[in-house]
Amino acid sequence: MITPPQTWTAPAKVNLTLKVLGKRDDGFHDLESLMAPLDLGDCLHFEKSEGYSLHCETPGVPLDESNLVTMAVRAFETQCGKSCDWKITLEKNVPHGAGLGGGSSDAATTLLALNDLEETGFSQGELASMAAVLGSDVPFFIYRQVCEIGGRGERVQPVQVPGLAGTRMLLLKPGFGVSTPDAYKNCLNAQALPGVDYAAQKMPWGEIVNDLEKPVFYKHRFLAEMKVWLRSQPEAEAVMMSGSGSTMMVFLSQPEHAEVLLGRARQALDPSLWGEVVTIC
Repeated sequence: MITPPQTWTAPAKVNLTLKVLGKRDDGFHDLESLMAPLDLGDCLHFEKSEGYSLHCETPGVPLDESNLVTMAVRAFETQCGKSCDWKITLEKNVPHGAGLGGGSSDAATTLLALNDLEETGFSQGELASMAAVLGSDVPFFIYRQVCEIGGRGERVQPVQVPGLAGTRMLLLKPGFGVSTPDAYKNCLNAQALPGVDYAAQKMPWGEIVNDLEKPVFYKHRFLAEMKVWLRSQPEAEAVMMSGSGSTMMVFLSQPEHAEVLLGRARQALDPSLWGEVVTIC
């Protein structure tokens, strides 16, 4: 009897706040961030096999040992002391280089799935420790809920933010991505562009702010133009870049007008803009 593949969803995230506190001795930066999972996500299909293999039809996704899914499998194998023989098919829905944590979520979801499929019984904390070795955003996705993040991303504390769950927003991303290392390279002394408002914006449940907007906008001027234009639109309650970019989050005064705004943005800014209406989980 052939067992059908088991499917796990790897949710995307947004950084509602991202404050860079300083550079660490290990080359990373100390951060304070409020991160939230979305109802948008990749899918990973696990099928028992005679050996491990990774498959993905999305062009440009590496299928070698550099893929975070494969790195997660190897880290898990090291911890449990046995081979994990699964054929994993990765179905990409989260754009690459978008600041939405697609690859990090894929890695964390792989750890969660293998813990269940291999019946290894690792605790949430143990999985988060494995995740921290893979990347700064990966531990957050072990918890899959709104969290405050500290350190370089390894300190994760689930929190309750009244009124946040169910918030809908429009995500907009141009055809290019942003390198996370590049975004952090000059983040502590980046220059502000004239005419761009980087200040925190108040929301009913708190405020949003992103210290990486200055360095990213300085290098990618189109993103600055996007933010200025979007903030001038009547449907936009607040606008900010997520994470290291290049996705812009638009909080809507009337969520039902998202498609109208998306169409206008494609006409005014870039006809190839990727857009998606998402909900904070």
